[in-house]
Amino acid sequence: MTTPLTTLVLGATGTTGSRLVRRLTARGHRVRAASRRPAPVRGAHSVGFDWYDPTTYETALSGADRVYLVPPPASPDPAEVMLPFLEQARASGVRRAVLLSSSAIPAGGPAVGQVHGALPSLFEEWAVLRPSWFMQNFTGDHLHARSIREKGTILSATGEGRVGFVDADDIAAVAEHALTDDRAPGSDLVITGPEALSYGDVAAVLSEVTGHTVTHRQLTYEQMSDHLALTMPAGFAALLAGMDRTIAEGAEDRTTDTVLRLTGRRPRSFRAHAEQVFHHSNE
Repeated sequence: MTTPLTTLVLGATGTTGSRLVRRLTARGHRVRAASRRPAPVRGAHSVGFDWYDPTTYETALSGADRVYLVPPPASPDPAEVMLPFLEQARASGVRRAVLLSSSAIPAGGPAVGQVHGALPSLFEEWAVLRPSWFMQNFTGDHLHARSIREKGTILSATGEGRVGFVDADDIAAVAEHALTDDRAPGSDLVITGPEALSYGDVAAVLSEVTGHTVTHRQLTYEQMSDHLALTMPAGFAALLAGMDRTIAEGAEDRTTDTVLRLTGRRPRSFRAHAEQVFHHSNE
């Protein structure tokens, strides 16, 4: 009789991690739900984990043979802490690693791109999820969402550039398949929603769905970098503002079939996401 697979989910209380834990446990998978401040999670074993505290690694990895990797937030050089952890994960028996990266960062690129580039040499079974920007950025606790709630404004340096915004539920669905299918999909999986929208388009949809006017205020790269630096390290603020600039240049104006191909269902549209969030909250 084979031993059931155990998945370590890092960032288990985060946007994609929490959704992934619910999916895995609902299907009877064994899950170690890791976070800096562990709390009871139905159907999972909660463990403490901190990227910057290597003493938490061994307990988190105990018994796990696959891992979902969420990089440390706001770190311009996550490889510094992630690569030593991955070496330890491999030594402890982890066979498959699924990394959450970004559509804007290729293998070998800056930040988490360095971790992406290293995965194939560390694990035989691996996958890199490269989702586009999250729809939840406009409806959750992101800077954009807070700005929308407080000022009715989205600030960005994206100009008229378009993005294939994706629902975090769809990212979690792809992650589930990447972790539990007989074979890891490998390579890098660019995950988008069904359509590419400008930030102005997003503001228009939110205005229609909520009944409150939402506008998109266009900033320069320098203005956006300075704005972000008020709430995060300057280096990370510059990185994010630079991503806005690449959006303005058309780098994210695309859609992919990744969600449909791996899950068998179409990704959710931004309008459907907004209607679910705001109509549900008004019930």
